[in-house]
Amino acid sequence: MTDSSSARTPTATAAPGRDGATPAGSGGNPADERPYSPGLEGVVGAESAIGLVDGKNGRLLYRGYKIGELVERGTYAEVADLLWTGEWHPGAKLPPAPVPAPVLAALRELPRDAHPMDALRTAGSVWGATQRLAWPPTPEQARAMTAFAPSALAAFGRLRQGHEPVEPDTSLGIAAAFLQQLNGEPPDEAAARALDAYFIVGAEHGLNASTFTARVITSTRSDIASAVVGAIGALKGPLHGGAPAEVVNQLHEIGSPERAEQWVRETVARGERVMGFGHRVYRAYDPRAAALRTVAEQLGRNAEWLEMAVKVEDVVLRVLAELKPGRILKTNVEYYAAAVLQGVGLPPILYPSVFALARHAGWTAHAIEQVGAAKLIRPDMRYTGPA
Repeated sequence: MTDSSSARTPTATAAPGRDGATPAGSGGNPADERPYSPGLEGVVGAESAIGLVDGKNGRLLYRGYKIGELVERGTYAEVADLLWTGEWHPGAKLPPAPVPAPVLAALRELPRDAHPMDALRTAGSVWGATQRLAWPPTPEQARAMTAFAPSALAAFGRLRQGHEPVEPDTSLGIAAAFLQQLNGEPPDEAAARALDAYFIVGAEHGLNASTFTARVITSTRSDIASAVVGAIGALKGPLHGGAPAEVVNQLHEIGSPERAEQWVRETVARGERVMGFGHRVYRAYDPRAAALRTVAEQLGRNAEWLEMAVKVEDVVLRVLAELKPGRILKTNVEYYAAAVLQGVGLPPILYPSVFALARHAGWTAHAIEQVGAAKLIRPDMRYTGPA
């Protein structure tokens, strides 16, 4: 099928003639002088009241509230409600939801070695197909999807280990119930609070690739489940999903603070990345890293490992400043996310999908907000082929 009934069709014996005066091979539209920004870098693609990412000054605000204060004083349920409604409601609850039978059946059909991100994406898609979600997205729909997703991931986490899923304890919060369902026993209170804090830190972060995906899908008037499923697909990519697991592996490879300087110099000389340092946006210490460092210290787990991580961080920052004086490479959220996720006992294979659970609140909040824009997101494209 073609866009025009007058378009020519190539034959097996000869190529069709090209229309226009542009020589073959030069390509493009010389009359199009509009600026092009690869990756849309620097382009303002949306207006939002949900979150402020102030990279220059190392600030992250949710609806005007500082991330550090939200971690210290709030719960994920309260923060999610804030993102969805724009108002702070003390004591807001978000009880976990059970996994519907069609979703559980789909999860049972997946290979045990399927990536948990694939399982979470599949669960969201099947859930959406069972809900008959009406337009437009609403806070009630956002609550339902955010409450169900941790149960689905926990169910797959058990299935891949050869265990049967367990029902959520609805008296628990989302993070605590995730640990309860994953491990099949009541969660440790300190671990549950630490994971809840991680969920808060991961809930929202501006117009990143996955959030942009969710807003594009919503702008077509598709449903909230489609928006989240698309966002999960974007987050799965290694350029976006973060690397707490790689930070854990890196610290094990370094072994001790005394070896850190040599390791960093050798890694940089090979042209490889030092995971947990540097961010596309932040030009100061990532405020999420600062909040999670406090959480990790309060957790009291793996004290020797955390002490080593703190000492290694100091060495890495000093050496990177020496080797890359023209770049600002500060500690990012992945570094201390690794400490928290390891401290609560999660296997590294689950790290990206647990981050996706946290981001459900932000994705769905942006889907709700995008409705108000009432505009299909459709950037233009500059043609560079033969004219």
